[in-house]
Amino acid sequence: MEGPAHNHPESPPLPVCGFCGAPIAATGFTRAGNRYCCEGCFLKEKEYRGILDEREKAYLALAESLAAALDARERETGLHSKRVACHTLVLARRFTTDADKLRQVYWGALLHDLGKIGIPDAILLKEAPLTGDEWHVMRAHPEIGHRILTNAPFMGEAAEIVLYHEERYDGTGYPRRLAGDDIPMWARLFAVIDTLDAMTSDRPYRKALEFDAAKAEIVRMAGTQFDPLAVQAFLAEEQTMRAMVGVKCGSSMLQEGPAAAGSRR
Repeated sequence: MEGPAHNHPESPPLPVCGFCGAPIAATGFTRAGNRYCCEGCFLKEKEYRGILDEREKAYLALAESLAAALDARERETGLHSKRVACHTLVLARRFTTDADKLRQVYWGALLHDLGKIGIPDAILLKEAPLTGDEWHVMRAHPEIGHRILTNAPFMGEAAEIVLYHEERYDGTGYPRRLAGDDIPMWARLFAVIDTLDAMTSDRPYRKALEFDAAKAEIVRMAGTQFDPLAVQAFLAEEQTMRAMVGVKCGSSMLQEGPAAAGSRR
């Protein structure tokens, strides 16, 4: 004899991105009215539209694929490399409108951790604290990435971001222990953005911080870890930064879609 039938409630349908048509599952999204937008399409409105020709778009597609592969290897979730590249552009546009320079900023921020391709998995993916010797190996990744990019002459300034993105304003970073204005401007801007993304992202050992907590920490570190000018630029773009972080974290009720956000450039 058959048992009684059980009715299982159906899961609600996933929202679908109104721009690329992809279903939106556990990724960030925004919404304007009844139209949804995935984080990938949102970022596209913030990145390189209007500053690339067709050949450069092909180069960039390859670079973005490589960056995504590096993120996956390091078990990053979401769109870390692309996100920090787009966010760094927001700050860079406060200092230049030169399309060539903006391309360099985007490429350099996108490929900032390229050198980790040369770091053994046993070190890169180690969950326990690194030993002194392991840190010595890990700290070689900016120079490894720089050497790789020097083979691409059209990425000159981008290679500088890769080389200097771990430097600190007070001179205690690596690999060259540069301080102050000796660190290229674009690397100083990137340092703020990379820290913002790290603090507002979930990690195995902690939950993501709220934007205001991350902002307070960045302000506290102005003059030591960060260039005060870069922190000022971050604060001037707080509304945009807050919205972009909100999309990453799944805030679905933001009031503007990607087209509206991109129109403020």
